[in-house]
Amino acid sequence: MKSAIIAALVGSAAAFAPAPVAKTTTSLSAFEDELGAQPPLGFFDPFGMLSGDVTQERFDRLRYVEIKHGRICQLAFLGQVVTRGGLHLPGDIDYSGDSFDSFPNGIAAIIGPDSIPTAGLVQIIAFIGWLECAFMRDVPGTGNEHIGDFRNGYIDFGWDDFDEETKL
Repeated sequence: MKSAIIAALVGSAAAFAPAPVAKTTTSLSAFEDELGAQPPLGFFDPFGMLSGDVTQERFDRLRYVEIKHGRICQLAFLGQVVTRGGLHLPGDIDYSGDSFDSFPNGIAAIIGPDSIPTAGLVQIIAFIGWLECAFMRDVPGTGNEHIGDFRNGYIDFGWDDFDEETKL
């Protein structure tokens, strides 16, 4: 009985012993100097999308997609906040006299008894697709300053004229 108690105590004490740490190397060290790599994590790739044989082109593509999806999420959040705050476009949304503020906010505008008709949702999705194909893309050779710069030479905010202190 005493030996069983001692064995249980030794076994439970082993659970609190530090585990050996194995040193591993990855190909992620190639991206340690990229924008966004900060201590203490350094370059953080939680899903392992850049593990294995990774090129700079793949990294740039993933960075481009990340920026684009982030902007879409920002616009969706802003649209949610603005409409919940009571701001709606003036006028009617269709010829039958339904005004923009006659539809509910949030997910109820898509599904529910007072939702936007299917033809209206198709028009919204078609408009977003047209914007995606026509404007919201990176056109090489148009003077883009960084990955995800969708101005494509049309708008110049004068960022290159700022001094280093103003840029920060």
